[in-house]
Amino acid sequence: MQEDIPSICAQKLKFKQVEIGLVPVALLPELENFKVITDYCIGANGKVDSVKLYSMVPLNEIKTVILDYQSKSSVTLTKVLNKFYWKTNFQFEDAIPGYEQFVSGNTAAVVIGDRTFALNGNYKFEYDLAEEWKNFTGLPFVFAAWVSTGETNPVFIMEFNEVLKSGVNNIDNALKNSSHHFSEKFNAEDYLKNKIDFNLDDRKKIALEMFLNYIRQL
Repeated sequence: MQEDIPSICAQKLKFKQVEIGLVPVALLPELENFKVITDYCIGANGKVDSVKLYSMVPLNEIKTVILDYQSKSSVTLTKVLNKFYWKTNFQFEDAIPGYEQFVSGNTAAVVIGDRTFALNGNYKFEYDLAEEWKNFTGLPFVFAAWVSTGETNPVFIMEFNEVLKSGVNNIDNALKNSSHHFSEKFNAEDYLKNKIDFNLDDRKKIALEMFLNYIRQL
């Protein structure tokens, strides 16, 4: 068992350093013969609250978007929405640490994760990217999935699914026993139970295939 950020998990799968990883779905086209192997994922069915485009001006006035360096799926989702839904013509820039302070005028930024909870409400316009995808397609979105690029033991996959199911069904206990300090602005229970959708159901599988198809057209 190894703990890494999702992008590193994808690289380890790509170079056969691990057999299974939780992988940002935007990186799936880089993998050979990948298989999504569990019934669980990191997804959202509408607002997720932790993947946002922050701006001081509306979409049609944004010129430059700084892209979060922590999330390949969110960055790629922004590019898909830019081209196929918003039909805007943003100029994209890679972020550096502290880039959130550069959101001003017609420069916007994509921010993900815990940092968003302190930023929410600080900017005139906030676009939740999972919600924008839902408005565009009518479907939920999958940010990351459990993936293998080789043969997997069916018994192990069954047992692994049970472990993931147990985790999803015991969010209250996980929060009760967590030592993590959450921002006062952040309702962890609401986020994990109502914003993140962990079940990889049929609609998410359709959405995943649709997203991968849009990536091929970028």
